[in-house]
Amino acid sequence: MTEPAPSPELDEIGRACIALHVRMTARTVTRAYDEAMRPSGLKITQFVLLSALSTGAWRSVTELAERFALERTSLTRNLQLLAAEKLIAPVDCRGRASIYEVTDKGRAAIEAAIPFWRAAQQRIESGLGQARWGETREGLKALRRIARQPG
Repeated sequence: MTEPAPSPELDEIGRACIALHVRMTARTVTRAYDEAMRPSGLKITQFVLLSALSTGAWRSVTELAERFALERTSLTRNLQLLAAEKLIAPVDCRGRASIYEVTDKGRAAIEAAIPFWRAAQQRIESGLGQARWGETREGLKALRRIARQPG
């Protein structure tokens, strides 16, 4: 028995779906950074969160989640993992909302991870070229703005 041929419409979805291609790219890039950063003991998501928290610019977990386009529950789970490793600590609680600061151990982890992050960044950026990376970054920003607009 032969399988029916896929419809041209389904082929088009695979070729053109923005969500599919952005997600595939995000997973692939994340794996590349995670692999490069493995010796530091941090994943790229942890490194980025620690770096963001170290600026002290966030008034709430909700604000941080909005800035990084994360679900608040996912961010909270990641923050709890960092807190369990003593890389961050809560410094202010308002009801259920905690604000975190990076501990000395967390700052040391960031410093140790920077060379690995820099190597991954350089490898990918040089593969694209500086001009193309600039265009890609601006395109991704535009895509985020468009996706946030109500349907």
